[in-house]
Amino acid sequence: MPRPAAPAALERHPHLAQDCPAGWVRVDFHTHTMWSGDSTTTPDEFATCLAESGIDVVCITDHNAVRGAQRLQDELDARVVVGEEMKTHAGEIIGLFLTERVPQGLAPAAAARAVKSQGGLVYIPHPFDPLRNNLRRDVLDELVGEGLVDGIEVLNAKTSLSSLNSQAARYACEHGLAPGAGSDAHVAEALGGAYLEMPDFGNDDPAGFLWSMRQGRAVGHHYDPPRRWKPRIVPSVGNDD
Repeated sequence: MPRPAAPAALERHPHLAQDCPAGWVRVDFHTHTMWSGDSTTTPDEFATCLAESGIDVVCITDHNAVRGAQRLQDELDARVVVGEEMKTHAGEIIGLFLTERVPQGLAPAAAARAVKSQGGLVYIPHPFDPLRNNLRRDVLDELVGEGLVDGIEVLNAKTSLSSLNSQAARYACEHGLAPGAGSDAHVAEALGGAYLEMPDFGNDDPAGFLWSMRQGRAVGHHYDPPRRWKPRIVPSVGNDD
């Protein structure tokens, strides 16, 4: 049974008060830490807000980096899926269940195959949002046609127009893709803004995770508060060293 959310998280995200089906978990598919470069969320801030949210599984998908996710795997009050949001020449792709970093700048198909070669899942974030670095529609269609896409984000909390999330949900249904949902948190307080409720799955089991995604239900709202930048030292992520 999912852990109850703390009052501070409920104030930010009232939907966290909703009951989750027995034997199911809440999974945030898309989050960022200070290893992303465009987020200054420290491990302590991430851990505090994650615990407040009651999220059971968090996919840490830093931009072109996996070190933060690997470091936090055993330090959080939730299970961690190591991921990476990688930049290609035609938009962004997320890899889940990674064991090593996929270099940025690859062609989309090459990036997807690099994820698959690690036994990971290919997940497409914010697919139709023109204000984001979304994957070009023709490239998305090509990857789907080649069987290189496992799941697609049908609810992104930073996408302000619900019609864009609805378009993603229709695309997932039409093409047989598993749905996912995420806060796309670049500030810690955004954790829990959107997630997928889905049957629990075996740890480190991408196939079981994908099966559970297909049974899942997206929950969340638009939540993209102004970022309160703070002076701090953040790691260099140029080569994920």
